[in-house]
Amino acid sequence: MKPDSRHPPTATYRLQLQPAFPFAAAERAVPRLAGLGVSHLHLSPLLEAVPGSTHGYDVVDHTAVRAELGGEDGLRSLARTAHAHGLGLIADIVPNHMALPAAGRPGGALWHVLRDGPASPYARWFDIDWAEHGGKVLLPVLADRIGAELDRCTAADGVLRYGDHALPLRPGTERLPLPELLDAQWYRLAWWRLARTELNYRRFFTVSELIAVRVEDPEVFAATHATVLRLLSEGVLDGLRVDHPDGLADPPGYLRRLRDATGGRWTVVEKILAGDERLPADWPVAGTTGYDALRHLDGLFTDPAGLGELTAAYLAFTGCPPDRGGDWPATVRRAAYRVIGHELAAEAERLVRTAVRLCETSHTLRDHAPWALRTALCEILVRLPVYRPYVTAGRPAAPADAALLDEAARGARTAFAVPGEARAVDLIRDAALGRLGDGPDQRDFCARFAQTASALRAKSVEDTAFYRYAPLLSATEVGGTPDRPAIAPEEFHAFCARAQRDRPHGGTVLSTHDTKRSADARARIAALSEHPARWARLMDRLRSGSPAPDPHLAWTAWQNAFGLGAPDAARLVPAVLKSAREAALLTTWTEPDAAYEAAVEEFVTTGPCGAAGREALAAFGEEAGAAIRANTLGAALLHLTMPGVPDVYMGTEGVYRALVDPDNRSVPPFPDESDESDESGEAEDGLSAEKLRLTRAALGLRREHPEWFGEEGAYVPLYADGVAAGHCVAFARAGGAVAVATRLAGRLREAGGWRDTDLELPGDTAWRDLLGGGEWRGRVAMAELLGAAPVALLVACA
Repeated sequence: MKPDSRHPPTATYRLQLQPAFPFAAAERAVPRLAGLGVSHLHLSPLLEAVPGSTHGYDVVDHTAVRAELGGEDGLRSLARTAHAHGLGLIADIVPNHMALPAAGRPGGALWHVLRDGPASPYARWFDIDWAEHGGKVLLPVLADRIGAELDRCTAADGVLRYGDHALPLRPGTERLPLPELLDAQWYRLAWWRLARTELNYRRFFTVSELIAVRVEDPEVFAATHATVLRLLSEGVLDGLRVDHPDGLADPPGYLRRLRDATGGRWTVVEKILAGDERLPADWPVAGTTGYDALRHLDGLFTDPAGLGELTAAYLAFTGCPPDRGGDWPATVRRAAYRVIGHELAAEAERLVRTAVRLCETSHTLRDHAPWALRTALCEILVRLPVYRPYVTAGRPAAPADAALLDEAARGARTAFAVPGEARAVDLIRDAALGRLGDGPDQRDFCARFAQTASALRAKSVEDTAFYRYAPLLSATEVGGTPDRPAIAPEEFHAFCARAQRDRPHGGTVLSTHDTKRSADARARIAALSEHPARWARLMDRLRSGSPAPDPHLAWTAWQNAFGLGAPDAARLVPAVLKSAREAALLTTWTEPDAAYEAAVEEFVTTGPCGAAGREALAAFGEEAGAAIRANTLGAALLHLTMPGVPDVYMGTEGVYRALVDPDNRSVPPFPDESDESDESGEAEDGLSAEKLRLTRAALGLRREHPEWFGEEGAYVPLYADGVAAGHCVAFARAGGAVAVATRLAGRLREAGGWRDTDLELPGDTAWRDLLGGGEWRGRVAMAELLGAAPVALLVACA
């Protein structure tokens, strides 16, 4: 029997659906996943997407379930099988954007807008600046200037085709000669390089193929959500994950409408919280998807002292200047300037044009030069330490948002030599805070400022600075703070206690389709913080034997290779090349240096993936084995037992080491029930088998005793006593389960082990370890409790 949809999941299992892994393949995996102990399958986007898409976030039709996955019939068959095994379904939805029309997919809202222009009833769906480009939508899809690409354009049967794109023809233009036909459309085909400065529609980050959708409009919301809402009402789906809510004009308003439309079904949002930022209390959702939990879990297994040593070694090895990888805040600031002035130049100029119009509405606002408004805008944006404020024009801003913009404005004023010209900063700040009224331009500026801020933060931090600042790659993860990633047990316990109090059914994750590296790859890399001197010596030795195109890339490539465990050129070369392009220091996606990239491929293939490199990394892995094992099992145990609803990414129930996409979006490696080996060839008594047994035990416990882990449960930190107490992280859940993990196991071993350290178990009951089989009561020596393994999962004996 399927779970009651009124109740939140106890645990979810993420399946990255794609043509190579459709609904039918997911259906075949149901018995095994049900036996694992999860309550729901978490499905990647289900609606019709660009043909061949391996992720599904490029939706082209909101009215149909994706045919390449098996269509609605395939989804319903999966649901029936899942329900028969006691599993529900959670769906990932994409409210922020959709893809441009692709080959073979005529029709849909955007199709009609491109055919009929601003008079189309669907024109309200999209943020298009029709005042630009003579009232045409700029479509930057051409490989070269239009004059060089004319012969690749064909028109027939009311459709204009270019490459993979199928675009509608304006009625009555079909018989025109091709040049005139192109000029007669409501869109203008353009060289892709024009997107940076000339684009006149809002997009997803810097991806011009994804046009943003105005779901703040009730009619647009209803049309784009009708299929998903119907599947929810019919019991096919049970809950939702909302992709990128920060791209929306009014996230809290959208989420309130969604709650009302779903009847309050369990919903989590992919909200990235920076540092100490909290999810707004008025968002009617269970919580985030869990990157905040990931940061705290990873931080527990990062040695702060060792990180300092490793950072010094990194700086000596690479020689990175402060603003190009040598210092985190300086690196972030420089990256932000680059992104707002380069990749997001079109978005910035749209805001400047709106600000100019605002100045024209009132004598008190006039006489701000466009250059001053542009400077003020950029200087404020690059200083925002979070993704965005949440403000509605004409309404008072929350104190936190006002303080955020005030602080950014103080720094922005230093960019002006003339105090009078610096007043442009105040105008931009007030417009961003909605203080200039609630007219069309005021609403437009307020919403688009926040949307641009979120795109800037994502592109400058996650997609640039994370690849430039690389002392410890496990710390450069979504939502992370690479300059201070370490988390003390007390801080972890405070986070968990707050989660149990405020959002007990929020999501928690360790690996996702968007993590730069899977949890088990990060567990290996984090072990370097416990062996910094040894790693530095290894890097110096490998430098002479395997010359690299540049030292920064070498440091990055070797850490990625170590995280992968068994370096494979077919996987490592694309990941390192992506890292180099994202860093945009010596090559970029849009201005690639072919000679440099060829040198990168040669180095990775013969260095980290060569025989000598693999041997050196394997030897280091053996030296760091205790830390790697403790990090891998400890993070998994705490994730599955801490407050919140854990999401297990496909294949991660065993050891799963993957790098950035597309490596981490491959078809899930589901082993047979009788096969407990992992991809690196470890036998049944290896680390992968340990992790699989742990995962089954913890998920089974959550399923059997949801009252221990849910809203009515409790989270009680437990503290060890003795010289090694800081290496123990332990807590009790509602008096029925106790999780105990070892942190910084390499340092613990160097210091002589647990010695006199012990742990007082709750109450006067006896406790049985589900992983090791031992039984204890009262005060127990840590050396006995964790004598055979770095983790223990205890349950109270009946």
